Amino acid sequence: MIHNKDRSGWIGASDTSFVMGNWSTATWSNWWAEKLGIHSNHFDTIYTKTGTWYEGKVLDALGVKKRDRQILIPKYRLRVNLDGETWKIHEIKTHKDPEFKVSKAYWQQAQVEMFAAKKPLEIVAYHLTDDDYMNWFNPIDPERLTHHPIEWDGEWIGCKYLPRLMILSECLKKGVWP
Repeated sequence: MIHNKDRSGWIGASDTSFVMGNWSTATWSNWWAEKLGIHSNHFDTIYTKTGTWYEGKVLDALGVKKRDRQILIPKYRLRVNLDGETWKIHEIKTHKDPEFKVSKAYWQQAQVEMFAAKKPLEIVAYHLTDDDYMNWFNPIDPERLTHHPIEWDGEWIGCKYLPRLMILSECLKKGVWP
């Protein structure tokens, strides 16, 4: 897993919902202040820590050896961290709800990861139980893994995402608000 918690100066794939969202909200302003390096919004909860821990365990269960590749695209100030790779990207998501659904934010993140890596992607979701939050040494139960291939949408990247990202990357380079 990527250990550097500094999220300033770059826009990540997991930031895609902010790139595509409403730029006039207080939440967005807090996010942009973090990108400018004005303050840090980093926080950990038992849920984020457990998800991070189980990410590696899921990749182990899948037999994925190549992990944590970071792709930098300076033109866009884009920094994409991939969970795992074979001939495709394996984006790991953990969830507490019995059923996993690919959210709009996850779909958008996947599009950006595919754009940066030039590979297909599948989200591999793992359902965590209450016991998993209490014991990080539980083995992976293959019955709780689900696979969600994401179809590439080059039109969305080119016509919707990149124009907004270009505006933000220019503002980030200048250290200003859009």
